[in-house]
Amino acid sequence: MPYVTVKMLEGRSEDQKKALVEKVTEAVAESTGATKDKVVVFIEEMSKNHYAVAGKRLSDE
Repeated sequence: MPYVTVKMLEGRSEDQKKALVEKVTEAVAESTGATKDKVVVFIEEMSKNHYAVAGKRLSDE
């Protein structure tokens, strides 16, 4: 059973997340041979104050 975790900044719409899950599931099923009902996708959303690049939080910009 493939498990996929997608980490991204918060702010996407429910429709965008739904499309993401559908496409990730399709890609994993196609590339691994697993059936779609066995593919599990987790979305972990982070706020900009929990994400930093080059020593600066995105919320500080």
